[in-house]
Amino acid sequence: MTFKSWLATSSARFYPTSPAETRKKLRLDAALNEKVSFQVLLRHDGLAPRQFTVTTTGPDGWDIRVRRVGYIPVRHLNTHPAPIPPEDIEGADQIPGYVPDPLFEEQTIQLPGGETHAFWISVRPNPNAKPGSGNITIQATPDAGRSHKLQAEVTLHPITLQPRRDFRITHWFYADSISDWYKVAPFSEEFWPLCEKFIHNYADHGLDTIYVPVFTPSLDGVKRPTQLLKVTKAGKDKYSFDWSDVKRWIELCRKYNITHFEWAHPFTQWGVKFAIRIYEQQGADEVLLWPPETPATSDTYRKFLQQYLPQLRQFLQQEGILERSFFHVSDEPHNEEDKKNYKAARAMLKELAPWMKTMDALTDIEYGRERLTDMPVPSIRTALQFVNENIPCWCYYCCGPRGRFLNRLLDTPLAKIYMHGFLFYRWPFQGFLHWGFNYWYRSQTRVLIDVFHIQDGEKWPGWAYGDTTQVYPGPDGPLDSIRWEVFSESLQDYQLLQTLDVPRDSDLLKKLHSFEDFPKTSRWRDQTRKKLFALAATQPKKKK
Repeated sequence: MTFKSWLATSSARFYPTSPAETRKKLRLDAALNEKVSFQVLLRHDGLAPRQFTVTTTGPDGWDIRVRRVGYIPVRHLNTHPAPIPPEDIEGADQIPGYVPDPLFEEQTIQLPGGETHAFWISVRPNPNAKPGSGNITIQATPDAGRSHKLQAEVTLHPITLQPRRDFRITHWFYADSISDWYKVAPFSEEFWPLCEKFIHNYADHGLDTIYVPVFTPSLDGVKRPTQLLKVTKAGKDKYSFDWSDVKRWIELCRKYNITHFEWAHPFTQWGVKFAIRIYEQQGADEVLLWPPETPATSDTYRKFLQQYLPQLRQFLQQEGILERSFFHVSDEPHNEEDKKNYKAARAMLKELAPWMKTMDALTDIEYGRERLTDMPVPSIRTALQFVNENIPCWCYYCCGPRGRFLNRLLDTPLAKIYMHGFLFYRWPFQGFLHWGFNYWYRSQTRVLIDVFHIQDGEKWPGWAYGDTTQVYPGPDGPLDSIRWEVFSESLQDYQLLQTLDVPRDSDLLKKLHSFEDFPKTSRWRDQTRKKLFALAATQPKKKK
């Protein structure tokens, strides 16, 4: 048996047919408190599978995590290669086929002959680490025979990344996915410990804002009831509310330093036609308070909102989060009829709750010009139009745009995914929203799917492979994806730029022209980070 092992950065995927390489040493740069990652690759040319184990040793107090990279079947490319340049697509010669993505908590693999497999190494320095180099030894050991040793050197630079300011990030968090996958009732005592693990993962990857399902999210079809607020019908058009589970959700999120809260949309998606589905108690028996076709601005719904909204404000004030809450009207209105409905619903909210500032996914620049909402969230396809017209906004992407645009799909090159932090910083956006943290259903249904085999909600080409979920359901909690790890690390670039107070129009960032036109190689990012670390070394140390 000829056994080959080598090191690689985290900026490119390796497939079962990827040829062996020869790199035995690797050097990485990091801030004192920055997480970095790299890969260990294994391949052998024997006929029979062989067992291999990967272990690491490093500086005292450093957290070095080894996970096996899993392959998942991907049936199609999201974007046809022609005329898209090669740097905008990864795996064009591999898809349809197996693509690396989930990270399993395993250090051992039964390695088939003639296949390449990887382990993902995540490194967090000791919280008290000093500038200088830390050496990590990686040992790849077969079940019989001699081990291979490889070496990674992490150079820590004299800068500590400060927490991100004035740029919020939220991904829609689906409590129903957790309930259905793990077969526990929503908000039962069995649900909360599982949910906590997903919230911990969510926050640990740099997100500071989370969706609060005070009512079942009116997103992507009729969902399983997941309503935190217990509602009791106390008479004709009379309601009482129990906020205990809402409070529990907020407290759990705060435990992991989530600071901002995004409250459920109060009107139906894609048209703003109806009141949302609100259930008696929390919906265990799916008894609705009104028919699904109840108009958005009907007397029935108005009377409910007249009672609910003052209590919501009181709850937010009691929890001290009123100024750190984001409110919606309805998701993605598209046409003139939708706009008319949206304006009517927004006017009713202004009348009943003038204190509410709203934000919604509104991509058409005309919506921004009309100030349809207080904080528009346009697609990255049009977001720079809003910036150029001095309209404060967030940005988002959903299923697209694809091709040359920034995204985070299963055929988006990892080097492109690593550019999120730089691109978010380049312009004065106030936040980023994505819809798919853990959506594990057939598109717009309650039918649970196996996301280890289906990553498009069974709706390709409309939905893209990899857009529906950033994490996978593990035995008792989330499993990260490569894309999720790379996205998280990219956010540290935002922190680095902000910590150094780099001007947005700095020459360092001049090649970032748009979300479509920007450097798409790891070389540019690596060189720019080196320049930033050199800048950090010249800055005077701040007195504590």
